Amino acid sequence: MKQSILFLILSVSIQFSFAQKNFVVNVNEKGAKIQPDMYGVFFEDINFGADGGLYAELIKNRSFEFDQPFVGWLPFGDITIKNEEPCFERNPHYVQLHEKGLRRGTGLENSGFRGIGLKKNAEYNFSVYARSNEGNEKKFRIELVGSNEDIIGRSELFIEGKDWKKYTVSVRSGATDPKAKIRLVLETQGIVDLDHISMFPAETWKNRENGLRKDLVEALYDLKPGVFRFPGGCIIEGNTLETRYQWKNSVGPVENRPLNENRWNYTFKHRFFPDYYQTYGLGFYEFFLLSEDLGAEPLPVVSCGLACQYESEECVAVADLEPYIQDAVDLIEFANGPVDSKWGKLRAEMGHAEPFDLKYLAIGNEQWGEGYVERLIPFMKAIQSKYPEIKIIGTSGPAPDGEHFDYLWPKMKELKVDLVDEHYYRSPEWFLENADRYDSYDRSGPRVFAGEYAAHPESRDNNVEGAIAEAAFMTGLERNADIVHLATYAPLFAHVDAWQWKPDMIWFDNLSVVRTPNYYVQQMYAQNSGTNILFVKYEGKNITGQDGLYASSSYDAASSEVIVKVVNASPGNQVINIQLDGLTSSIQDKHVDIITLHSYDLEAVNTLKNPDNIVPTKTFVRADSDGFELNALANAFYVCKIKIQK
Repeated sequence: MKQSILFLILSVSIQFSFAQKNFVVNVNEKGAKIQPDMYGVFFEDINFGADGGLYAELIKNRSFEFDQPFVGWLPFGDITIKNEEPCFERNPHYVQLHEKGLRRGTGLENSGFRGIGLKKNAEYNFSVYARSNEGNEKKFRIELVGSNEDIIGRSELFIEGKDWKKYTVSVRSGATDPKAKIRLVLETQGIVDLDHISMFPAETWKNRENGLRKDLVEALYDLKPGVFRFPGGCIIEGNTLETRYQWKNSVGPVENRPLNENRWNYTFKHRFFPDYYQTYGLGFYEFFLLSEDLGAEPLPVVSCGLACQYESEECVAVADLEPYIQDAVDLIEFANGPVDSKWGKLRAEMGHAEPFDLKYLAIGNEQWGEGYVERLIPFMKAIQSKYPEIKIIGTSGPAPDGEHFDYLWPKMKELKVDLVDEHYYRSPEWFLENADRYDSYDRSGPRVFAGEYAAHPESRDNNVEGAIAEAAFMTGLERNADIVHLATYAPLFAHVDAWQWKPDMIWFDNLSVVRTPNYYVQQMYAQNSGTNILFVKYEGKNITGQDGLYASSSYDAASSEVIVKVVNASPGNQVINIQLDGLTSSIQDKHVDIITLHSYDLEAVNTLKNPDNIVPTKTFVRADSDGFELNALANAFYVCKIKIQK
């Protein structure tokens, strides 16, 4: 109690250590256009973000293609791995069960991705490809098993015939359990072959087969992202060229998409996950479809022929790049080509006859050096020759400064790429100190894509300190929207039981989702971007940290709203008078809507037990004829919206 009183007294005393500030927004002078797709998201298959995360498949290693084919499975009885006369050419392994009538039985258990999340009374769609070696009917018992070993769901499946065939059955869960498993038991004597054993929730995003986890997509949808970068950064490169992400392996029938080792399964020895693979069930078609669902511009990344330079020196000779370049050109045809083209036809066969209207393509991730530049050149030549409308994104390397950055930016200008991808993972202090980063950038060169960024507090938690620092930095992105055209926080998803990297925007377990304070900062920007920059000044200068304050402003032509974003990153409350200069009409209803993200505790986070600890709140204040007063709390981010009469 004494500590709380002391904290309150300290807060009040600090509040009056700052004089009132006067911010002036020039409403009459509309600045540069803000790109409608400026604020978006970047998906990297890290932290079990695809399999075990966004991709709703509940069975791990469903096709027995992991290097150790029984990973994820607990076999019992007489069971072997086979590949003779397989069901799928590119996933040739399957499992053979031989039930001999012994008491122990014959079957398999699968525990999913750190357990299978089941909800009471929910339906789950089980499917399998199977054949009976003798041809006669075989019966399987399918059980959902709770974490306490109780049977919480049961169904039966009958298989017959010597040819491979797909079988499906629905199973209802009688309880909620985030750590359940599934058990298959062969009850008829004889031999049965099984492949691609799969189970999805009946309720996926838009209830699609091979669907996505609904609550995770809803979190993305609620962000209102303008651009969606996929399928990752470093996984595009791979630890080796063989393990790079190849988009052509991720399209077509899902059962025949070949498995790939995930680049993050053993990168960090303290976060070692040898069971982390990519089934490609969530592939490029699904990424394009998700972009469309979200109303976001798709922004795929392709390999430039360099393996991850942190891990390997493996590269493709420039003279041998043709297959890699062709993959990039074919990707554009897959996205935009007519249905009578080779890859446009495949897109149509998969269910989307209309083009996806791809506009952007990133060549490489965060490569560096002369090796990257000399490989980028032939990519650009081929793409610009056939698809001149596609905007090509180059890179400035893995860091926001230093030798690689200083070498690559002039090269990107020389090559005239459309955007340069900048990455910065730095301390909150760096983000606060660099809010004016783009104020002095060359306006005659390529535009900037802030492709990966996140403030990294010492704890590496998604706390208020990091979120407020990012909000402050983003005032500089918005103020410089003429040079910064796109921005995506990274990484996006993390499974609480299987992560390799943090911080991350959205955390989840097998049943629940946590939207972090960083998530809400991104949401507040994306949902309140406006159409044009307005200039907001303090004593005639941009507001980039004076007394811990940061600000940007915009105008939304569709709603006739002036939007002012203010960050108070100081430890004390401050009073700010925001004056709208140049008004030729009145403020409608003398009303200002205020959205606030705030906590006095810089280390505050949202958790599975308390997901709404830090969330935006909505209030309003009264305005006078030409402005309003904002009482800015310490460690707070504000979006202020003033509707003016047309």
